[in-house]
Amino acid sequence: MNEAPLNVALVGCGRIAGHHCRAIRATEGLRLAALCDLKPETAEQWIEGDDIPVFTSYHEMLTTLPEIDIVAVITPSGMHFEHGAEILEGYGKHLILEKPTVLRFSDLNRLDEMARARSLRLFPVYQNRYNKAVVRTRQAIEAGELGEPRIITVRVRWCRPQRYYDLAPWRGTYALDGGALTNQGIHHMDLLRHLGGEVKRVNAQMRTLGAEIEVEDTAVAVIEFESGAVGTVEVTTSARPLDFEASVSVVGSEGLAQIGGIAVNELQIFTPDPDACAANSEDFSDCVYGNGHYRLYEDLAADLNGGAPYPMSVDETAKTLALLHAFYVSDEKGDWVAPGEESVRLGRTGDPVADLYRTPAPGAEKRKASE
Repeated sequence: MNEAPLNVALVGCGRIAGHHCRAIRATEGLRLAALCDLKPETAEQWIEGDDIPVFTSYHEMLTTLPEIDIVAVITPSGMHFEHGAEILEGYGKHLILEKPTVLRFSDLNRLDEMARARSLRLFPVYQNRYNKAVVRTRQAIEAGELGEPRIITVRVRWCRPQRYYDLAPWRGTYALDGGALTNQGIHHMDLLRHLGGEVKRVNAQMRTLGAEIEVEDTAVAVIEFESGAVGTVEVTTSARPLDFEASVSVVGSEGLAQIGGIAVNELQIFTPDPDACAANSEDFSDCVYGNGHYRLYEDLAADLNGGAPYPMSVDETAKTLALLHAFYVSDEKGDWVAPGEESVRLGRTGDPVADLYRTPAPGAEKRKASE
């Protein structure tokens, strides 16, 4: 490790920011250096007695504290590209991008080009890959314990009532949020690829059944994998009155693995070794985000200090986003779709709601007035 810790700042301090703060504080070689949110009181809740400065503008933060090395972008999903691009180009900082990283895979590729041109890094957040149940199932697939995968199934049955979407203007919009698949189901879309391999094509239907929003709160789909395996997806936030499950199961030619619990945290069935279930299950009752952020920050610190490469690559993330868009495009066309085409809805630009989450650079208003 370097003698001096790497300084990490957060931009966007909603509820998941507390999990980032705890993970940063627990990671050797990292230091929580600053917090930024348009509402200072939102950021201040995560100070926890430490002498951490709070800003309402990341431009001011990065100008005042040039020693910041890494910025975690935890703003509304549809703002990640804009905020990330300004931080890369204007201030030359490494980026941590919370799920789904950005809403369009073409934008992720653009950010990657910007970062590479400046010898900077992008670190996508897909913490569920670290869950013990997921790790053990992946190992079983790679070792052939389950035989050839035949059917991979995703079920997310969560509850997001109207009051959830009413918390902020960006929620439930195609421009800044996406629906059940993009916001709540994105980790499970990633696990489809992580456990089942690349997807050849999908056939999806989307509905809005439980809330007055423009995006889907329910999606069902049939999937064909390049391996010849098939799969089904059921993701909804219209379950009532509680979150019930978030599960992935793999039926192989030699056995079955079923991962369940509130957030794919329990190995519920594992026919090659039933005794492995207890050892590879975790209690997420205190936090649906689980424990993966701690491992994620450890891997990030190791990578930047010359250790093992960070395991979630930008290319992997782009493929997950391409799969996500395939579900939307299939629903738009009413037909089977192969990953690779972007939706006309998800991540669309020009929505005036985005103005609520922009922070003008110093002098921007003055320049605009003189044009």
